[in-house]
Amino acid sequence: QVQVTESGGGLAQAGGSLRLACEASPRTLNYYAAAWFRQPPGKEREFVAGISKSSHSTHYADSVKGRFTIDRNRAQNTVSLQMDSLKPEDTAVYICNLEAPEADYWGQGTQVTVSS
Repeated sequence: QVQVTESGGGLAQAGGSLRLACEASPRTLNYYAAAWFRQPPGKEREFVAGISKSSHSTHYADSVKGRFTIDRNRAQNTVSLQMDSLKPEDTAVYICNLEAPEADYWGQGTQVTVSS
């Protein structure tokens, strides 16, 4: 089994920044595609950002394009989501997804709350 863990959530003011991190154990996530999703209160889960296993390709939801950046640190075995220019509508539980060959693995999520 692969355990996926998110960290870095919290409270931020509109216009502020937060950085989320995703780790996996015992398997490294360095060679798998990964993505961040979010689930706002009372809404469905939605895609936020993804990175290919080579890290050469990234893609973003239109709502976060230009404000959020997904990146991978192979030395630390993490995939991070840098969130800048935060808006109240970014408030959600942010969930990391790891695309392994045999299955997708999901974390429990980390809460991000943006106040106006």
